[in-house]
Amino acid sequence: MKNLTENTWVYAIVQDPEKNDQFLGQHDEDKNLSFIPFFLEKEEAEQAISGLVKNPGHKHEIQAVLFDELKLSCAKNKVMMFLLDGTGKILKKIKPGSLPCS
Repeated sequence: MKNLTENTWVYAIVQDPEKNDQFLGQHDEDKNLSFIPFFLEKEEAEQAISGLVKNPGHKHEIQAVLFDELKLSCAKNKVMMFLLDGTGKILKKIKPGSLPCS
């Protein structure tokens, strides 16, 4: 797995990309934990998107985003970031405002 730096391009799902765009978040009811899923490759995001909870009536689009931009958004909204693979398996959990370990 490649190291995540501020300038690493990653992929996230954006809800309503043409108007009130925001990263698609997920919530684990059992652990009362909110997070933004992201992926290292677009193909992994395409594989996993069907397993994510999406808001009906909203458009969803996979977009490339700089890791630093995603990290800042998550810190601002106080949500974790989960790096997922194409099956939805969690590869790394990142707390708001922290940098991941290599």
